[in-house]
Amino acid sequence: MRLCYQLIENHNDFRNSVIIGLQPRGVVLANRLAQELRKILGVPEISVGSLDVTFHRDDFRRKGLVPNSTKIDFIIEDKNVILVDDVLFTGRTIRAGLDAMLAFGRPADVELLVLIDRRLSRNLPIQPKYVGKIIDSIASEKVKVEWKEIDKKDRVWLFD
Repeated sequence: MRLCYQLIENHNDFRNSVIIGLQPRGVVLANRLAQELRKILGVPEISVGSLDVTFHRDDFRRKGLVPNSTKIDFIIEDKNVILVDDVLFTGRTIRAGLDAMLAFGRPADVELLVLIDRRLSRNLPIQPKYVGKIIDSIASEKVKVEWKEIDKKDRVWLFD
């Protein structure tokens, strides 16, 4: 809810703003945000989409990643885009997301929203504007966000 109210402070009624979730797990968060924003603002529609970054990643050949679907059925040209992901770690997925997003147009502004910011492990100068929780963890530790829509329960795991 806090993230929704922070978004409202900067985007008002979302007429000129869109939300794009990065596949796979940023999409769940993006959809939840849009659903809550619709309730709070009393508006019938907030543009929300999903973006696959597989082929824009610098490691996709090494990891054998399986592509997901992209669904952006609205114009992002001159819009304020809120790019959403579950965990920000090195910044490489976000960089890939920025590259992939530009295939759909040139937004007026791009902001990053993440549920978990692992701020001590950045490889790229990427900083979120909206953060659910900051977790200072060492590189060997892993953070996993589970969503009830996918994993049957909402929780965040930190493990070795």
